[in-house]
Amino acid sequence: MRTLALDIGSVRIGVAVSDPLGIFAQGVGVWNTKENWKLALDDCIKKYRPDTLLIGLPVRTTGVKGVEAENVLRIAEEIQSFYPEIKMETWDERFTTSIAEQVLLEADVSREKRRQKIDKLAAVVILQSWLERK
Repeated sequence: MRTLALDIGSVRIGVAVSDPLGIFAQGVGVWNTKENWKLALDDCIKKYRPDTLLIGLPVRTTGVKGVEAENVLRIAEEIQSFYPEIKMETWDERFTTSIAEQVLLEADVSREKRRQKIDKLAAVVILQSWLERK
C-alpha cells in the first residue's frame, strides 16, 4: 500500500508518494495554499489510493511544538475528517527543508528552480525517512 506525504507550509505544500511496496519516495507536486489545494489532494488520493497520509510536523529545534505545528495539526484534523478511512500520522520534519536545499545546491540547481522544487523535495525527505524507519 502507498503512503502520501505532505509538507504543509504557509505558502506551499510539498507532496510525495511511496511506491506500492513502500520502499521509495517520489515527489509528485507542489500546491499553493492560497489556491484550492484540497481539490488537488482529493485528486492525489483518488489517483494513488494511499492507506496512510503522512504529515510533516514542524517541531522546533528544542522539540517544542510552536504555532506552526499547531496550524499543521489543525489542518491534519480537517483532512482526517474528510478521509476517515485513511490512517493519518505525523512525522518530525526538523531540518528537512535544509536537507532539500543542500541537495539542490549540490546539484547546482538555480535559485529560481530551487524555490519551485524545494517543497516537493522536502516532502520526499520526510517520506523517505519515515519509510526507512519502518
